[in-house]
Amino acid sequence: MQKVKIVETELEKEQAFEIRRKVFVDEQGVALHVEMDEHDDSATHFIGYELEQPIAAARIREYEQGVGKVERVCVLPEYRGHHFGAEMMEQLEEYARSIGYFRLQLNSQSHAIPFYERLGYDVVSPEFMDAGIPHRQMEKTL
Repeated sequence: MQKVKIVETELEKEQAFEIRRKVFVDEQGVALHVEMDEHDDSATHFIGYELEQPIAAARIREYEQGVGKVERVCVLPEYRGHHFGAEMMEQLEEYARSIGYFRLQLNSQSHAIPFYERLGYDVVSPEFMDAGIPHRQMEKTL
């Protein structure tokens, strides 16, 4: 990915939301009102570009004192398998450290667990359903 950045403008935010709609709503069948939630207003959003084309998105928010919650990590299907997700996570983790988080949590779709394990995350819960998709909670100490 040529650039991962914190969303700063309304255009960047809409681009991030469009990527999320394509991945979670169109591809995975998550209801739009579930995907776009109350945390979107307070979370810090990230967007990733390849040759100026928006291709990846994610958000992070404070979960509890010193703990960040990583959510909505996604890469457009045609760009998967090229380490763009790992680049996005590196930037999220760097940002989290810079604002004083000592641990990150996330709810991984079960099929994505190996991806997060390669990045140092550990499974800390049994499988549960979220938006009709099996998930497990994971965390990493920074």
